[in-house]
Amino acid sequence: MSRPPLINLDEVVFTDIEENGFYTSRRAQFSAGIGARQLGYNLTELPPGKAQCPFHAHRAEEEMFLILEGEGELRYGEQRYPLRRHDVIACPTGDASTAHQIINTGSSTLRYLALSNLSDMEVCEYPDSGKVGVHADQPAGRGLHKMFRAESTVDYYDRESTEAGPDPKR
Repeated sequence: MSRPPLINLDEVVFTDIEENGFYTSRRAQFSAGIGARQLGYNLTELPPGKAQCPFHAHRAEEEMFLILEGEGELRYGEQRYPLRRHDVIACPTGDASTAHQIINTGSSTLRYLALSNLSDMEVCEYPDSGKVGVHADQPAGRGLHKMFRAESTVDYYDRESTEAGPDPKR
């Protein structure tokens, strides 16, 4: 018997648990389990005073968040916006002007549903820390996941020989 294409949020399992100071959260990633192929869904819970991840902007994956319970704050670009139950947040792709972060500024757990398109290739910018993340997923775990400091940019030909290469006719 096949799995149904639905799940009740009261029954999701939190498998992504982060406990790293300010970045403390629980996430239940359930999209594949209900048959989603091109969209990712998760339920996130943030304790008071915490955030799920650093302030960041995506170049490939657009996100939407629906606040289910609690209160918080959205950092978006250079602005800050109060959040409350039933707020819907759009985070389109872009540069630092679309960077975003959800912070629980309330006194109870902040719960929200996240939705995004899934991309095999993603670049994220982290304006607060000057980092860039590059992510390329491939089957069998052969993907590429690297974080770089933005200031370590090199020339295109850095470490490349400018001498003629081997003769292909040999």
